Amino acid sequence: MQFKSPLVRGRLLRRYKRFLADVMLDNGREITATCPNTGAMLGLCDPGMTVWLSESMSPTRKYAHTWELVEFGAGRSRSFVGINTGHPNAIVAEAVAGGLIRPLTGYASLRREVKYGQSSRIDLLLEDPAKGLAYVEIKNVHLLREKGLAEFPDCKTERGVKHLAELTSMVRAGHRAVMVYLIQRSDARRFRAASDIDPRYAAALADARAAGVEAYAVTCRISPDSITVDKVLPEVE
Repeated sequence: MQFKSPLVRGRLLRRYKRFLADVMLDNGREITATCPNTGAMLGLCDPGMTVWLSESMSPTRKYAHTWELVEFGAGRSRSFVGINTGHPNAIVAEAVAGGLIRPLTGYASLRREVKYGQSSRIDLLLEDPAKGLAYVEIKNVHLLREKGLAEFPDCKTERGVKHLAELTSMVRAGHRAVMVYLIQRSDARRFRAASDIDPRYAAALADARAAGVEAYAVTCRISPDSITVDKVLPEVE
């Protein structure tokens, strides 16, 4: 996924009301940006952090800027974290269409946001006359508390538990069901469920996998120009 226009850099002053962030741009201008992430964003919203924002030219938007990335380090140790939870579905759909996620290759068609289960929408529905249906749910991952170890969720998620139950019902109906954890970090090498943050979700994931729901963690290449899928990690811990 390429960003539609060049991102601008700044320094985070504060995040508040969950959806807003004040930022001092590199040019000395202070602005308020939309924060497209409802999670706790642990370790990603401390004042003084370097952030990158996209800018919309739409005259109807109250806030022209949208917070996209957090930058850590410098030089060869420089890394980025994508915090916009509106991007993962597009990133994964693009990667699946391009054959970059091997477990999800070989399907004839792909549809997004398809109604299924009990008043839910599946992020991706893969369809093929020979392979049948694959229901793919995508979760954005940006929490990292231990070097190289990405975790999900970063706060309790009843919605996430519901999605696992819906996927399990698809397996019982004879279809394939897949959880994709898209790690929007360029410094993650492993993935596991954050059982201390939401033990109910961790237990639900274990139950869903035991019932036949597949789970894959996928890392990203991230820069101020683009976010693209890198590779599927060997396992979900």
